[in-house]
Amino acid sequence: MPKLKKQGIFSKINNMSIDSIPKTIFVAVVLCLFCSMLVSFAAVNLKSFQLANKVRDKQINILQVAGIYYEGINVEQSFASIEPKIVDINQGFFTEKFDPNSFDDTKAASDPLLSVALDDDPASIGRRADFATVYLLKNEDQSVDKIILPIYGYGLWSTLYGFVALEEDGNEIYALQFYQHAETPGLGGEVDNPKWKAQWAGKKIKNTEGDLMIQVAKTPGEKEYHVDAIAGATLTSNGVHNLVRFWLGESGFDKFLTNFKNGST
Repeated sequence: MPKLKKQGIFSKINNMSIDSIPKTIFVAVVLCLFCSMLVSFAAVNLKSFQLANKVRDKQINILQVAGIYYEGINVEQSFASIEPKIVDINQGFFTEKFDPNSFDDTKAASDPLLSVALDDDPASIGRRADFATVYLLKNEDQSVDKIILPIYGYGLWSTLYGFVALEEDGNEIYALQFYQHAETPGLGGEVDNPKWKAQWAGKKIKNTEGDLMIQVAKTPGEKEYHVDAIAGATLTSNGVHNLVRFWLGESGFDKFLTNFKNGST
């Protein structure tokens, strides 16, 4: 009598009905394993490209807020006119403790050794880093044309991340823009509207007495300090008001801007 050959697991699965539960589960598991391997392979091999694209996107945003970006520009070449520097926010001076080309502002803000928990936290950021990367747009003679500061804070649904560009006097806003947020399209998302962003050009941060005056509000204020709130987006507008005043005020870059104006950074 001939011996029956033992069937392997794959042969058993193959001989099952196409509608059988074990076969369905087996196919699903194999498919999941294959897809996870494919995704892992792609993630590892594309990581360098992702990092390069992230750096490029950041450079583009800085060039945009500085007013020197246009379609078809050589980003790397144009960015050579911008010098990144690390600022000690508490002291208001540049520091050589970190490499500005590799310093991670986001990680620093969550590192207890490089940040401080905020009691007074109008921007709702929880912790503020003790150090931040600022960007100086240089003229051909190496004098400073624009000062570009990173800013962020909570709106209605999300944390808004952006940059504010100041003129060389450190008190007049050249431009403001956000590069990452999740505010409601058509409402809070209007922070991306060119017409709304255009309001920031020429606004002053402080008055001649040194009082912080810049504001985002529905009620009209003094024209040189006032930006109209976004219609139908009160909470997002309040968030922008709070985060801008936080970063341009005493808890943010105020000491640095004062020192910069006095030529003592």
